[in-house]
Amino acid sequence: MSRALQPDEELVELDAEAVRTWCARALDALGREREEIDAINVYPVADGDTGTNLYLTAEAALQAVEAVSAASASAPDTAETVRAMAHGALLGARGNSGTILAQLLRGMAAVLAEGRDGDHLARALAEAASAARQAVAHPVEGTVLTVAAAAAAGCAGGGTLLEVATRAHDAARTALEATPGQLAVLGRAGVVDAGGRGLVAVLGALVETVGGRTPDPAGTAPGAVRVLGDVRAVPAGSPRTCDGEAGPAYEVIYLLEAEDAAVDRLRARLDALGDSLVVVGGDGLWNVHVHVDDAGAAVEAGVDAGRPHRIRITHFGADAAAAKPSGRSGRSEPSGPSGAGPGERARRAVVAVVPGEGLAGLCAEAGATTVRSRPGEPPADDELLEAIRRAHAREVVLLPNDTELRRTAAAAAERARAEGIRVALIPTRAAVQGIAALAVHEPDRRFDEDVVAMTAAAGATRYAELAVAERRSFTSAGVCQAGDVLGLIEGDVAVIGKDLTETARTVLDRMLSAGGELVTLVVADDTPPGLAPDLEGHVRRGYLAVDTTTYHAGAGAPPLLIGVE
Repeated sequence: MSRALQPDEELVELDAEAVRTWCARALDALGREREEIDAINVYPVADGDTGTNLYLTAEAALQAVEAVSAASASAPDTAETVRAMAHGALLGARGNSGTILAQLLRGMAAVLAEGRDGDHLARALAEAASAARQAVAHPVEGTVLTVAAAAAAGCAGGGTLLEVATRAHDAARTALEATPGQLAVLGRAGVVDAGGRGLVAVLGALVETVGGRTPDPAGTAPGAVRVLGDVRAVPAGSPRTCDGEAGPAYEVIYLLEAEDAAVDRLRARLDALGDSLVVVGGDGLWNVHVHVDDAGAAVEAGVDAGRPHRIRITHFGADAAAAKPSGRSGRSEPSGPSGAGPGERARRAVVAVVPGEGLAGLCAEAGATTVRSRPGEPPADDELLEAIRRAHAREVVLLPNDTELRRTAAAAAERARAEGIRVALIPTRAAVQGIAALAVHEPDRRFDEDVVAMTAAAGATRYAELAVAERRSFTSAGVCQAGDVLGLIEGDVAVIGKDLTETARTVLDRMLSAGGELVTLVVADDTPPGLAPDLEGHVRRGYLAVDTTTYHAGAGAPPLLIGVE
């Protein structure tokens, strides 16, 4: 519950409960202003979603703070709370604006973890503005970066919490009002910067939290931010850059686990591919945002840098719906590549690495060329290259379906490209992700759109695996003994159990606690025959809106693979 101050009361320190209150009020403020912010969104792309992206990012920050509060037996530590706020925003950042907001919060958290008073808040706002500017490949004045810098300058010198927050908010409002004169596209549209307006709302929530008074929302007070034209006249269809020319077709966002040096190389590579590049984070975890024409190349750059996941690809054009994976009610069965006569190359094919004969048969029925992966015998790049050649297509989508095959698959793809074959590598990390990608594969649409849809479907599928421990060892879930059942979620041991069915139920419950629409179960030949029906019944009883589907992997596969979409 939000903290309510008495009249004339103000906070002396920004403690954990105040941070929680600020997050809740910021979310409320962005919720109230979301539609208006969306409506004035014309830069860097007039796609009308800045308010929504800011709201979803703030929502992720609040959820992380609430989780820390719920898990604490006593009052949570302020440093822990502000770090949770920043981490939640990083994980949930949406769009260009949300990614920058996540970096602003991360910059603030680094200072607020050390102190709670007004002087620390002033330093935190300065660090936030600097960190956000450094995260953007090509900073532009008249944007949220300008507004953040003005907020930091406005409270330089410190003071009480309320003095600092108020001066920062007032300076941000003044800077926001000036943005149409700094950025031509805003002046022509007669609007202020949408991301900057969202930041003013977040700072207004901070003033309310520490001082108990609600500042006037942007655009209502005398001399406040003006909206000069018809804010609902946001161009539809193809994306437009600030000079009115058509911009890149896709927005690509993903979380990335990578070292600093690899991220430096990634920035240079993505900067050459597109624009609106923002890379935020640190300590091994990053949120990457870029606008490109070649979405597959942007994802592949992430694969080369580290481990990308939670991949989201959005088509800016009017035909975006055609590029998205179909919903659960409209999900189609996997379809094969376009036919070709003897001696002719097919237009497109899919090459998939699969464990087990059953999955190989399933993917082959869907038209894919398959490569078997046997325990302890992963395929080499020569084998993958031969499969690409055997597919006999001008365009090939490669699904490695295993984290360990990432570099091998990338090497095979490069060799195939040297032979004139257009290859897109989708970094699927498990067979269930490959199944999800195949389910939305449509060889008759444009190659880039097909790759986008398949990548989005794979990225939306969380995966787990059950295995039996061969020896006593230390795991991320504790010490296991030989014969224990291990439940691995996203590659890490999350559950150690004695019974296959009970362990599978626990893994399913953990995965579905984060939501889901479809559970895919893949069982091997030696898996007890009652396991799949038991899990299907468990899902039906406990998760009424979730569907289940079961595939048989045959021999040579893990006892159970689980996918949640």
